[in-house]
Amino acid sequence: MAWPYFLDCDRFFASNREGCFDPLAGMKARQEQAMSSLSPEEPSTIIQFTYTSNAQMYSLLKRTAAKCAQISHVYSIGRSTEGRDLLSCHLEPEIKLVGNMHGNEVLGRQLLLYLAQYLCSEYTLGNQRIQTIINTTRIHILASMNPDGYELAAAEGHLLNGWTNGRTNAQNIDLNRNFPDLTSVFYRNRRSRHYRIDHIPIPDAYWFGKVAPETYAVMKWIRSLPFVQSASLHGGELVVSYPFDFSRHPQEERMFSPTPDEQSFKQLARTYADSHATMSNNDTDRCGASFYRTRGIINGALWYSFAGGMSDFNYLHTNCLEITVELGCDKFPSEAELYPEWKRNKEALLSFFESVHRGIKGVVKDVDGNGLKGATVSVRGIRKDVTTAEDGDYWRLLNPGTHILTATAKGYSRVTKRVHLPHNMNKAGRVDFVLIPVEPDIDDHLFPTVDTWDRFDPYNQFERYSEPGAREEGIERQEKPWWWTYFSQSGMSPPHWLLRSV
Repeated sequence: MAWPYFLDCDRFFASNREGCFDPLAGMKARQEQAMSSLSPEEPSTIIQFTYTSNAQMYSLLKRTAAKCAQISHVYSIGRSTEGRDLLSCHLEPEIKLVGNMHGNEVLGRQLLLYLAQYLCSEYTLGNQRIQTIINTTRIHILASMNPDGYELAAAEGHLLNGWTNGRTNAQNIDLNRNFPDLTSVFYRNRRSRHYRIDHIPIPDAYWFGKVAPETYAVMKWIRSLPFVQSASLHGGELVVSYPFDFSRHPQEERMFSPTPDEQSFKQLARTYADSHATMSNNDTDRCGASFYRTRGIINGALWYSFAGGMSDFNYLHTNCLEITVELGCDKFPSEAELYPEWKRNKEALLSFFESVHRGIKGVVKDVDGNGLKGATVSVRGIRKDVTTAEDGDYWRLLNPGTHILTATAKGYSRVTKRVHLPHNMNKAGRVDFVLIPVEPDIDDHLFPTVDTWDRFDPYNQFERYSEPGAREEGIERQEKPWWWTYFSQSGMSPPHWLLRSV
């Protein structure tokens, strides 16, 4: 039988006669063969400005991490539809960069591979700026979110500029339309006084649709780490867009739709655009759209509206603020353009890292000094709270000025502080809170609970699309309705008589 790669087959298969094998063994063998052709002596700190296959990308990331083992490691957040690892390179001391979400938009993938090598090399050479970034920031680099789509695009090469195959994953799903549509939930409830617009739970109905393995893996990744800011690298235009990407009036395809953090998002987008070599220039002749009046940034829904995007999901489901960086007109530039593009974007990427150190940070503790996980820190005038991580620590991106902060936690007192962030601050201000236990008198629905935000794939619906045999049995699986898993998981015999005869 074909056993899901993420399970221990030996513990579960029924009999020796039934047998058990790894359905990805063939792919692993091909990847190992491709990796063996790479020279192990080739120094990972010398950047080669050429395109890399998936096998070369895996090898490069692992060798880079080995070269800088004291500050980095490589880990997989999951697998694609065709079983390829989604590798992230984590550069120690939470910020993330995601590339190649659309498989045919390849420049971001290459820039992130170059960036990982550059950070490693410059750190070991003693570059003071790079050492400061690495020592004060946790950087996660997911170079390719859609390696299956990249395989299709790479087979065609750059001559067609990536405008044909490879945008979607192997299931023909556009990953940037596949995330839960929490923006519609926000619009429906935004006028309700007590409704929290942060950490909006994923509706149960979402899991009965088709969830891509890549989307599922990234959602688990986003939920598992307290990311503060993020950038998703795309291609086809030269602009930075920021949430919301879905219009507040769905009938309007182009309508300014700001988040409560509009000013912080604009500052984040402006940081990248102004640090880029040409993005904020007053050019009137660009890729098709003209962004010179806004100096290279735009609200996503004002550009064009779509639901199910990753940036909106980041903002409404977590603490993270994510922007979308369109790197240029060409989705698949020639190799001759890779080095010039690296030079245009290098300073912007480094400035983006440094921009995470603005606003405030701190710890919310009880009177005994223990960090309080899940406490909220709110800013007066911004209807979007952040929640504390495992040890009670938090980060909140804020622009310079005077802000009123309030920390709350269920069963504890409310503490309010006034802080002033001067324009010349080059690091986040430290604001700690100590909360005193009190009789709970705050509405329970103001706090995320296990039954709300922590509710992730409650019916195990994702298993319908993650079994390796699903592609070979696609027709049979499509004939079975969503309620079929209730019988199979409970051990009851499914009612075949209810299925329509073909």
